[in-house]
Amino acid sequence: MSAINPQLRRRARERAVQFLFGLDFTQYGWESTIETFWVGNPVKPGAKAYAERLIRGVMEHRIALDEAIDAALNRWTPDRVGRVERNVLRVALYEMWHEPDVPTNVAINEAIEVTKVYGEEETARFINGVLDRLREIEPRASAT
Repeated sequence: MSAINPQLRRRARERAVQFLFGLDFTQYGWESTIETFWVGNPVKPGAKAYAERLIRGVMEHRIALDEAIDAALNRWTPDRVGRVERNVLRVALYEMWHEPDVPTNVAINEAIEVTKVYGEEETARFINGVLDRLREIEPRASAT
């Protein structure tokens, strides 16, 4: 993928989280609903392409991502993780494991920034803690 600027990537991450959050409620197939999502949530082509890449990646690896996230929860049960937070974690972990041009620290920092938009300060600390544990237990090289 050609390089896109950081602002477009952040917008793409936000849109990916929004789409995945909605998908959790509807349980529709993502491929059949993505174009409808874009009608109501337009972005520049580069952000759209990256968001779709993230969405496709999360959907393809969702079981493994969720298992890793659940294993990294500290004093939390999986059912306590909100849907926004779950999808922020999925997108960030997907980037950490499958997007070699995204440094792990960038994936974590971007997840925190997206969380600040949609959550509270305390939520950002939770996201940071979980992703920090995931960084330690599952290095990128072994997750491909």
